[in-house]
Amino acid sequence: MGPFRGVSRNMLWRSHIDDPATLDRLVSRLRSLIVKDLSHPVRRPVLFFCIGTDRSTGDALGPLIGTRLVGFGLDASHVWGTLDLPVHAANLHTAIDEAYSSFQNPYIIATDACLGRLENVGMVTASQGPLRPGTGVSKTLPSIGDIHVTGIVNVGGYMEYLVLQNTRLSVVIRMAEIISQALLRATEDVLRLPTEQDDKTSATAPNYD
Repeated sequence: MGPFRGVSRNMLWRSHIDDPATLDRLVSRLRSLIVKDLSHPVRRPVLFFCIGTDRSTGDALGPLIGTRLVGFGLDASHVWGTLDLPVHAANLHTAIDEAYSSFQNPYIIATDACLGRLENVGMVTASQGPLRPGTGVSKTLPSIGDIHVTGIVNVGGYMEYLVLQNTRLSVVIRMAEIISQALLRATEDVLRLPTEQDDKTSATAPNYD
């Protein structure tokens, strides 16, 4: 969970979930970010870090996205953070260490919920560079991701934990659906599943409890 502070050098794109074009625009944005980083054919495993907890409505965006990705048929070993196995503040360090020990030089796409100004609630953003989870609730957590996607689920600046607990589930579910579909479409041509030639692979779902 991080704050949204408006447009910065790496935060050049955003679109509202009420805009019918948001899904297609997010797919295009993600593809352009991935192309900048990865040559073709892709020789790095692509992992999804979907950060958050199922114990908070507002912070459940990441686990909902991860669960949807697995439901779409993605290899569960490439999806870190679901409703059943969330990646959150208490186990993020462990999950990152395990991911890098299980995969050789992974390309990581991170997702998380964030808080922002009232006029930005409902916005989805996609940016180059790592996600910095926890800053919205004054926690110091490791950065993660080569690119990242966030959804602004509610208003920040005061009693963040209470705000997250009182976030509308309908907003979070709609965001999760759009983001998960966009991630699938944007990466379907570049996903690389583990092979026998990989130096390090993981054939089972991650377990970082």
